[in-house]
Amino acid sequence: MPMLEITLNARLRPLDRGDVYEDPLLEELESRSPGSEIVGGGTMMSPEGEPLSCDVAIDLAGDPQAGLALVVDVLQRLGAPRGSTARLDDAGPVVFGATEGVGLYLNGTDLPRQVYADNDINELIGQLTARLGESGELHSYWEGPRETALYFYGPSARRMVELMRDVLDTHPLAQRSRLVNLTDPDAAL
Repeated sequence: MPMLEITLNARLRPLDRGDVYEDPLLEELESRSPGSEIVGGGTMMSPEGEPLSCDVAIDLAGDPQAGLALVVDVLQRLGAPRGSTARLDDAGPVVFGATEGVGLYLNGTDLPRQVYADNDINELIGQLTARLGESGELHSYWEGPRETALYFYGPSARRMVELMRDVLDTHPLAQRSRLVNLTDPDAAL
């Protein structure tokens, strides 16, 4: 069987990778490409354990080019970030992606203790999600030794930042936070 290697330019914990991409992709493969199956997956981590990207390996049944087109189409509809790639056996990569990512890194150590005691990160996430509406959604998170990162994906990183700005400017847990463009780290937000 031809092997299709997918690298998603997405920062996802392994369980989130399954929920966001693998499980819906498997459903599509079962109905539209019987015999094709997901045979592996992984998450590239930084030395600190932060997810950087993730991979999915697929054995394709039938016409390999049709399988490639199907998988890329499904992942695009699921919101795969720009800069994701698909590689069929030894062929060159196909670059795809429909969304942009924003990482919100919350300071977990340098705020007054009372800020952490009096505020709930889930309430902050709720406010951000409500502000984003259809313009973005939280796909995953990471709890590091000094920061907690929230990974949002949507059609436009700049638009997500514009929508989140009033919450970030007023919520106590957002003090000393930083924003990172996940799909294009060199681009300003």
